[in-house]
Amino acid sequence: MDYSIVTETPDIKITKEALSMLYTRYGFARSFCKDKEVLEVACGAGQGLGFLKSSAKSVIGGDYTDSLVKSANDHYRGRVPVLRLDGHALPFKNESFDVIILYEAIYYLKNVGYFLEECRRLLRSGGHLLICSANKEWDGFNASPYSHTYFSISELNSILSNYPFETKYYGTFRVSGTSKKSGIISVIKRLAVALHLIPKTMKGKEFLKRLFLGTLVQFPVEITEDMADYYNPEPISALSPEPDYKVIYATAKLTT
Repeated sequence: MDYSIVTETPDIKITKEALSMLYTRYGFARSFCKDKEVLEVACGAGQGLGFLKSSAKSVIGGDYTDSLVKSANDHYRGRVPVLRLDGHALPFKNESFDVIILYEAIYYLKNVGYFLEECRRLLRSGGHLLICSANKEWDGFNASPYSHTYFSISELNSILSNYPFETKYYGTFRVSGTSKKSGIISVIKRLAVALHLIPKTMKGKEFLKRLFLGTLVQFPVEITEDMADYYNPEPISALSPEPDYKVIYATAKLTT
């Protein structure tokens, strides 16, 4: 499976909100990474690795798609090692990391349990697993064509509760939808999703984004300080639906 066509890479353009989402993801992760040994699984083209390394003791990136691994290695040139790997069976020794990151990729895993077992094996006691995902309970949600399962906060909590994690949940990018224009766009998007009219590739989505959302910006090769607005993730409950956020997070601290 080649995930490059459904992955944000430096050859595409994105909305300013999407850039803020990207910056927020890695800004949030970096707060856990100071002086830590960090692994990012499904790092894509590696746009967040250098940003994390500016705070962490060490960072390793990994992705399943060869072309994404090559792109990341071509950019970092040894500054951050990037490996081809499968999240179901990670090629590292027990207790190798303090932080493991899985951003916008949990829905691509065929068996989430295998990945979580690997995280339990690889994390040191007190280490963190950080997960970020599109919120399937949001009215404007649109699934990736290569995905297996998207999880709501309550579903994610049900899975993580089977492991020795102390877990917290967050939401960010509240759904506004109050203006006439945003309401119309929301209706059009829901109709396009229902009729399967949304392009399957990132490149294919550019035209629609430009048409309905205006000026786009270039996706960065590497995240830099203050490159976009940061929206602090807000604590949310795992016990009730959370349709008011576009993005959800879980932070799972290993307690054994």
